[in-house]
Amino acid sequence: MSSEKKIKTALVSVYHKDGLDEILKKLNNQGIRFLSTGGTKNFIESLGFECEAVEDVTGYPSILGGRVKTLHSKIFGGILCRREMPEDMKQIKAYDIREIDLVVVDLYPFEDTVASGAPEQDIIEKIDIGGISLIRAAAKNFKDVIIVASKKQYEPLLNLLNAKKGSSDIEDRKFFAKEAFAVSSSYDTAIFNYMDNYEGTSFRFAEDNAMHLRYGENPHQKGTFYGDFNAMFEQLHGREISYNNLLDIEAAVSLISEFDDTTVAILKHNNACGIASRPTVVEAWNDALAGDPVSAYGGIIVSNKKIDKAAAEEINKIFFEIIIAPEYDKEALDILEQKKNRIILVQKQTLTGNKQFRSLLNGVLAQDKDLSIQTESDLKLVTERTLQGSELEDLLFANKLVKHTKSNAIILIKNKQLCAGGTGQTSRVDALRQAIEKAHSFGFNLDGAVMASDAFFPFPDCVEIAGKEGITAVIQPGGSVRDDLTIEYCNEHNISMVITGIRHFKH
Repeated sequence: MSSEKKIKTALVSVYHKDGLDEILKKLNNQGIRFLSTGGTKNFIESLGFECEAVEDVTGYPSILGGRVKTLHSKIFGGILCRREMPEDMKQIKAYDIREIDLVVVDLYPFEDTVASGAPEQDIIEKIDIGGISLIRAAAKNFKDVIIVASKKQYEPLLNLLNAKKGSSDIEDRKFFAKEAFAVSSSYDTAIFNYMDNYEGTSFRFAEDNAMHLRYGENPHQKGTFYGDFNAMFEQLHGREISYNNLLDIEAAVSLISEFDDTTVAILKHNNACGIASRPTVVEAWNDALAGDPVSAYGGIIVSNKKIDKAAAEEINKIFFEIIIAPEYDKEALDILEQKKNRIILVQKQTLTGNKQFRSLLNGVLAQDKDLSIQTESDLKLVTERTLQGSELEDLLFANKLVKHTKSNAIILIKNKQLCAGGTGQTSRVDALRQAIEKAHSFGFNLDGAVMASDAFFPFPDCVEIAGKEGITAVIQPGGSVRDDLTIEYCNEHNISMVITGIRHFKH
């Protein structure tokens, strides 16, 4: 038996009617009969098309304040009957049930209602019953029925109607069924998470937007990003975004969100290799680049202020993969677009959400995002020497950066400029030594610099090494059983130390 099916009857019942008129005109021109309810029926008739009411088919009116409209065997029998099974066809004939070949339906806006802050009763009323049932029924019987479960599928349906004049094959119908189950599963996920008070008693996550990447972390791995990248960024120029690009972009915008002063950061493999806050973007760029001009090659640049011509001229002198900023001068864009593959992004939105997920051990690890950042009032001075000059500002700056640096992490800052960082080391001493060696290699004098650590010092060795390099102030979480030894060393060598009480591991 041929898989080609002709649409004869369409059940149309939607909450959102924008874009529906073109579909209805095409269906009407192809001689397809309409069946509908309430507002959608009125809409169809307003276009001058005949439409039969569901109530006339079922013999029952819409009841319970609209909760029950389409839930009837004369509707669901017409959708679920298997055309190739004589017994099914015999039964629908006996009960005067007419076949329904196309179902166009959408769902009450549950998530939008939750987001609006509506009271619980209003939210509960936006849990769709009839619509979700129609979707599942039509999708299940995709051998005979086309299901359009969202206005996102209007365009594919219209293309199908134009190409096949009201007919479809099994692959067409299976495509729409697959899309319909994506809609229903996402909808149920939103309802569960609301009813669960977002406590995560079970892991449910749904995202409709899939961005297929050239490859994953390495060329032999497949990669896909699930999320609305275009809602957060506008890509003005450059090649397709890659998996590793996305990791760096996430790290860059997370870091820059911590700073209010004009700041530019350069990242490589998710860690900052340069960052500075200065009165102008070009000054911030020049001092960020000075932090590690070697690692900056092929890096990711992020600014929290507009990129102007002066900054663009300096930035354009090196090779980099991506630049991110809230806006760009036209002259700046003319300069930056000289390299065809260079990715230029405008950040339109800040990061939202307070959860992070990671797959591991055949499961999913979930945690709250580290959204904690310390201010002056959170610092506890534990040494005899008080903070002097710009040390307080530098310590707060360093603490923001160490939070976004892979553990074990040590950050050295002077005058709101990264002198060097030790990242991802197996010991805190190694991280510090790495930072000192790098600072020296790029000509930094560490006299008067400050040090931040993402976790406590188990021994006084780090402050001893730092003190010998001229570092005068330290910020760390505290909490070691040997904190007193570290504090004692600081007191003996005129070093200030503040404790935050908050660890910032990043793995």
